[in-house]
Amino acid sequence: MLPVAEVLHSENQPQRTCIGCRKKGARSELLRLVAESTGSTTVLVDERRRMAGRGAWLHPSEACLALAVKRRAFGRALNGATGTADVERRILAGKQAGPLRKPPVAAAKTVQPESGSEN
Repeated sequence: MLPVAEVLHSENQPQRTCIGCRKKGARSELLRLVAESTGSTTVLVDERRRMAGRGAWLHPSEACLALAVKRRAFGRALNGATGTADVERRILAGKQAGPLRKPPVAAAKTVQPESGSEN
């Protein structure tokens, strides 16, 4: 059974559907894709999730990308956009970087003594 904090947190997450595997996931787990606004057929990854226009969502995995290309999902979701080079580059770069790990935080060295009673 999940703790109450995790249940409440997961329920508050907006759900989106991946255009590759068609499974729902939290918005924070998926990449937002948009068609380039200049009228070309290029699909761009919206890293900040703020670009104008209709968006499509994709899990950042090669399997979902392959399914989306096979199903021609980019063209349907983004009105004819088919150029996926930017999306492929982003997914492959994420794979090579490996899992995100935070570096250990070193103890901060104080400039002055904390107590003030060093006389």
